[in-house]
Amino acid sequence: MYPSPPNGPTAATPAPPAVAGYRLRSPVGLARAVVVLLGAVVATDVSALVAGLNVRNEFAGLGESAPFDPATADRAEILHGVAGGLQLLAVLATAVVFIIWFHRVRINAEVFDAGLQPMRPGWAIGGWFIPFANFWLPRRVAAGVWAASAQTHPDGSWRTVSKVPLDLWWTLWVVSTLFTRFASKTYDQAELSEVAGAVTLVMAADGLDIAAAVLAILFVRKLTRMQGERAALGVTPLSAPVQTGPAPV
Repeated sequence: MYPSPPNGPTAATPAPPAVAGYRLRSPVGLARAVVVLLGAVVATDVSALVAGLNVRNEFAGLGESAPFDPATADRAEILHGVAGGLQLLAVLATAVVFIIWFHRVRINAEVFDAGLQPMRPGWAIGGWFIPFANFWLPRRVAAGVWAASAQTHPDGSWRTVSKVPLDLWWTLWVVSTLFTRFASKTYDQAELSEVAGAVTLVMAADGLDIAAAVLAILFVRKLTRMQGERAALGVTPLSAPVQTGPAPV
């Protein structure tokens, strides 16, 4: 069950509560799948880096005194293309499971505290598919989920959790996505003498993608853990304004 009772297991654990038609459900299994797939993304990025280095070495001496073998260079580009295909498959699989997990934690946030959510739960899916707006809308959804999932103090008072993991992941993901598009376009349009420089850009994009994937793993793990801690305290919304006047007599 999710969550485990704070005082240990009982003979009959009640079902997770439902709020406004939404029910609290564990994101742990999905989070584990996302982490594994992000690891696969890192692995394919590393293979692409190795293949890109091979391409750069083959084309580095083009037009200079170093020998150039067209057949070997073609094989290097083919291997680089295969590595790119594996990258694409890993990214697509990860994106599907990540969005399912993202929607799950958004639903849980609705149960925790709907008042902290700036957008409806459906935007946790739809926000990723709107051109240009997808560089902003999911971040807005994630901020609301993060705020509602923050663990409270034992006495029930609110505790702010730093959004640094969220901000670092999102910033690097946007930078990596935009730079990858630029590098890929440059490589596709490169003349023979420009291949070495263009593939260097692609390799830099692969490095950024690795960093973004690692930060995504940290973000997924942190938010999933926060939701488990928050659920263990109960799901009563805790965002009501704090009374600042004198205590009632």
